[in-house]
Amino acid sequence: MSHPRDDRQDDLFRPSLEKIINLRQPLVRLAAEIDWDFLAGRFSSVCRLGPGQPPLPTRLVAGLFILKHMHNLSDEALCDRWVENPYFQYFCGEVVFRHDLPFDRSSLTRWRQRLGEEQIAALLQESLSVAHRTGALETKDLERVVVDTTVQEKAIAHPSDARLMHRAIEKLVGLAKRESVELRQSYLRVARRAAIMVGRYTHAHQFKRARRELKFLRTRLGRIIRDIRRKIEGDPALEDRFGPLLDLAHRVRHQEQRQRGPKVYSLHAPEVECIGKGKARAPYEFGCKVSIATPATAPKGGQFVLHAKALHGNPYDGHTLGPVIADLEKLTGVAARRIHGDKGYRGHNYPDRFKVWISGQVRRVTKAIRHEMRRRAAVEPVIGHLKDDHRMRRNHLKGRVGDRTNAVLAAAGYNFSLLRRWLTELLCGLLWILCRHLSQPHLA
Repeated sequence: MSHPRDDRQDDLFRPSLEKIINLRQPLVRLAAEIDWDFLAGRFSSVCRLGPGQPPLPTRLVAGLFILKHMHNLSDEALCDRWVENPYFQYFCGEVVFRHDLPFDRSSLTRWRQRLGEEQIAALLQESLSVAHRTGALETKDLERVVVDTTVQEKAIAHPSDARLMHRAIEKLVGLAKRESVELRQSYLRVARRAAIMVGRYTHAHQFKRARRELKFLRTRLGRIIRDIRRKIEGDPALEDRFGPLLDLAHRVRHQEQRQRGPKVYSLHAPEVECIGKGKARAPYEFGCKVSIATPATAPKGGQFVLHAKALHGNPYDGHTLGPVIADLEKLTGVAARRIHGDKGYRGHNYPDRFKVWISGQVRRVTKAIRHEMRRRAAVEPVIGHLKDDHRMRRNHLKGRVGDRTNAVLAAAGYNFSLLRRWLTELLCGLLWILCRHLSQPHLA
């Protein structure tokens, strides 16, 4: 793969985008404030010289990621909006209006996998840099932070033993058919009926009958697993092909409701964890824990997200504080002076415990610190916006890499949406001052 290409050029027969759009539109002003060369340097670092077609321009890729999470769009919806919106095209660096896509939708997936969390974090870093340059965020806002955790749910169905075993049977039989492995019996018809009856009996509180149907499913799944292992024994290619799915099916068959340790909650996303946050409406959420850091002050441009990171393994909140603050200081370049957290951070592992204040703490609390502690709850609506407006509610990206990438992209999209609103307010303020100045009579 060679370095990213840049095939944008002027068209003699078509007007440029700058002549047909409003240059005072907030998205246009935001594009002028972003340091695209910085993003190009970070994104192009994953490209190497070699054979093959040159990749897409880095500004196009960065702009697509920003627009996707600013407007809460899927990849398909983003492609449709990009073709019909000249402001989207200008934001991504196009010179003239294009009536077709210069990229394939799958390019977004490949770029996300190629970049990973470390390079995509440049979007979050650049959003904070733009906020600082435009006056929306000050240095003092970076020194006093609030840290909290939430759950980023995965796009999976609610797990149950019957459903998991039924899906394991379907996947094993389907894979055996594709690999021309002839099974003694598939059990697809009777397994489907048993899975349905488990749900019906459970709903009717007939638990003895439900357990009988569940045992029927478990027995048939075990038969299929043993049958496939006998048929592929001695064939290394088939053993490699069936190995991961057989291991997952074996875990699903033998796991119990109250067992300790990791469990399988989805066959297509085995990395999913069951996390209980004490919510009445959702006692358990299935996904991964995400740490969010925001300013403890009230910045002029809004409550920006300073740091976002997916944390796998369902760690205790207090044990995540040290690494999170270290990453935050590396990202912003500013040392944290005060850190505020809820009672879930008691017993934290941050080296300097005198910089950390926990909700309800009484000792060492001055008037200024008490005011900042009341601001700790400002992180909650930020988490709500990240989930509802910027694609953190239900993560559709694959694997643990997808969890980490989606958390950073959601934070970057949220910050850029605040910046767009901040630039709109600045423009309205300047126009109001200009109109007031022109309306005043001038003295001779």
